[in-house]
Amino acid sequence: MFENLSERLGSTLRNLRGQGRLSEDNIKDTLREVRMAMLEADVALPVVKDFIEQVRQRAIGEEVLKSLTPGQALVKVVNDELVKLMGEANDSLDLQAQPPVVILMAGLQGAGKTTTVAKLARWLQERQKKSSLLVSCDVYRPAAIAQLETLAGQVDAEFFPSSADQSPVKIATAALDYARKHFKDVVIVDTAGRLHIDDDMMDEIKKIHGAVNPHETLFVVDSMTGQDAANTAKAFNEALPLTGVILTKTDGDARGGAALSIRQITGKPIKFFGAGEKTDALEAFHPDRVASRILGMGDVLSLVEEAQQKVDQDKAQKLAKKLKKGKGFDLEDFREQMQQMSKMGGVAGLMDKLPGAGNLPQNVKSQVNDKEFNRLIAIINSMTPQERLHPAIIKGSRKKRIAAGSGTQVQDVNRLLKQFTQMQKMMKKMAKGGMAKMMRGLKGKMPPGMPF
Repeated sequence: MFENLSERLGSTLRNLRGQGRLSEDNIKDTLREVRMAMLEADVALPVVKDFIEQVRQRAIGEEVLKSLTPGQALVKVVNDELVKLMGEANDSLDLQAQPPVVILMAGLQGAGKTTTVAKLARWLQERQKKSSLLVSCDVYRPAAIAQLETLAGQVDAEFFPSSADQSPVKIATAALDYARKHFKDVVIVDTAGRLHIDDDMMDEIKKIHGAVNPHETLFVVDSMTGQDAANTAKAFNEALPLTGVILTKTDGDARGGAALSIRQITGKPIKFFGAGEKTDALEAFHPDRVASRILGMGDVLSLVEEAQQKVDQDKAQKLAKKLKKGKGFDLEDFREQMQQMSKMGGVAGLMDKLPGAGNLPQNVKSQVNDKEFNRLIAIINSMTPQERLHPAIIKGSRKKRIAAGSGTQVQDVNRLLKQFTQMQKMMKKMAKGGMAKMMRGLKGKMPPGMPF
């Protein structure tokens, strides 16, 4: 998300950073560029106008023009206003109520609502230690109920059965009654989507809302629809008392117009955004962190939280102890490191959160991809346990066998072994002198723009 906007804003503001003096003219030119970048990102025009005016007022005031580092001061103003535009701080789910807390999901067909129900159940279980009951009131879309049942099984959440011949209101009330009797913390109600907003749909969802009195009413919207996402959210908000928005498919949206428009148009906070098909691909929406990503400053906090959540701490500690004892780093360990990185959203997900990674040349970015990771893992999987523990024995005939087994070429196996040797040396340095020594060793060997 935000790739295009980040690129345009990044180059515009980078030109200002080093300037010792700013004039009203070059502030005006910069804001024109920022305006164009936001419009190209499909941010709604009224939102762009307000944003530019807010930045302009602060930029021509003492805060920037009389600053010792006016370029950096202007970047800070843009950052602050982006945060304000998206809602200051993360609005988390309000679960402070008598259980079961009801969460009603609304949205148009195709927005990814049913998948988001499962993602939310998993997030509640892993982050909040809450048990969820999932129920589908979508009696119109073929296989909608079966889809939610399958997803519930994938995330270890209980599913409340329903059928297409039942009334959606009765399904919802029966699920709530069951949740009360079985001491569930949360009930997530999936409602029917339509291809467009219509009166029948609104009447039905209003009746469900009245029957279950949800604590949270979340609007699920496809971020790739840009400012239309904000307009449909506004229409729903006029019919239903929405408490927040979940943006989906943000990994396929290079513009980010929806994220920048929704809060101002609807007055409702974005609570989560989905970035992928997997059930763990749901992140809490933090405006300050998102603004930092847009301006190419990374999002280290989210990276640390993700590492704590998704990295297997036991395996990480075992590797650390193994290295301390002087035992070598082998191909089993190398494969484990790559698998752990894949759990954290792969290389692309990490690059998005690393400060300075946005400044890398496009040809460097294109070389870093998850397909290469999968290929390396496949090559290691084709080796025998002995070869993984003692890579030195991998010679000519073994290389041919490994390449054939992994569907790759011998030169791919050679490249893997070379990368592994470099990683092995790095790990040896880490074991001897810690992370600082390793970072000093890396300096000068990394592409420009990396934060070491």
